[in-house]
Amino acid sequence: MEAETRRLIGLGAVEVSRWLECRVLRAPGGHLMCVLPVESDAAVFEAEAKIWP
Repeated sequence: MEAETRRLIGLGAVEVSRWLECRVLRAPGGHLMCVLPVESDAAVFEAEAKIWP
């Protein structure tokens, strides 16, 4: 969570808020995105996870 949040901030995102383990960031283009802890099976996550960029 922390490493991914730092990575996205390094790409230009700004942290907007935190709730429990979730992080809400604003991308340089203005849209909001959430960084959430992985809860799914590792194989499913690897196959379907989306990353920016």
